[in-house]
Amino acid sequence: MTTPQVEAFLEMMAVERDASPHTLSAYGRDLADAEAALPEGLLQADESAIEAWYVGLGARGLSAATQARRRASIRQFYRFALGEGWRTDDPSRRLDAPKQGRSLPRTLSRDEIEGLLAAAAARDGAGGLRLVALVELAYASGLRVSELLGLRVEAVRRDPAFLIVRGKGGKERLAPLNASARDAVKTWLIARDAARPEKAPDSPWLFPSASAKGHLTPRRFAQLLDQSALDAGIDPARVSPHVLRHAFATHLLEGGADLRVVQTLLGHADIATTQIYTHVATDRLAQVVRDKHPLAKDG
Repeated sequence: MTTPQVEAFLEMMAVERDASPHTLSAYGRDLADAEAALPEGLLQADESAIEAWYVGLGARGLSAATQARRRASIRQFYRFALGEGWRTDDPSRRLDAPKQGRSLPRTLSRDEIEGLLAAAAARDGAGGLRLVALVELAYASGLRVSELLGLRVEAVRRDPAFLIVRGKGGKERLAPLNASARDAVKTWLIARDAARPEKAPDSPWLFPSASAKGHLTPRRFAQLLDQSALDAGIDPARVSPHVLRHAFATHLLEGGADLRVVQTLLGHADIATTQIYTHVATDRLAQVVRDKHPLAKDG
């Protein structure tokens, strides 16, 4: 149950900080967890109670990233509570951020990407053509899943070599389309238009569906990828829409692309976010040397 104070905090975050619905939902879950776990509730809890709750997050098996987010949520709330005069102190002030290890992004090999595409192409009807277009677009351009599924049909009607994408923070960037992706989109458009009932208004979305937003959802795309992974003999746990974006970046760096170029194509504000892909690419190249170099072989 959300308290009036938490509701006021979330309203402030929405109005004054322009927080996204996803961020507001995360704050709400974090604060609800603390409210339920603290015997005296958020407004009456002292430092020892807050610290005990925070230590307990690790004991419950929550990841360092989740712990860090919950720490940020509760600290933001208490800053707001101080400003509103609900409290005269900040019981979260001594919470230390958890140490987070570097987690490398999951990715797929070029052969596995080809396998996914072959499995998608083997599906009957327009569904297979749609899935091929989705995978080709994601892998060719490095689009985030929200950017991919939110593409408007008029953006591709004229067979562009680049898409203008509005990413995080409303920043625009160019996303490239190779010949394979453009062919897949053209084939999908033919099937898409043929499936529209006569005289029915056209959907504005490239990948329309009956969902509340009118276009394919990330969950449904992930389900389709899971089935294609199984068909291709790939563990579905290794495949997701975001993994296609990882593969795009990793394979570019393996091919010698400049890190700054990859940063621009991915829409990363900070190059440090992009640099993690260099570790994946380096690991892959080291494995190639171990497997293929004659002096690296035993005996």
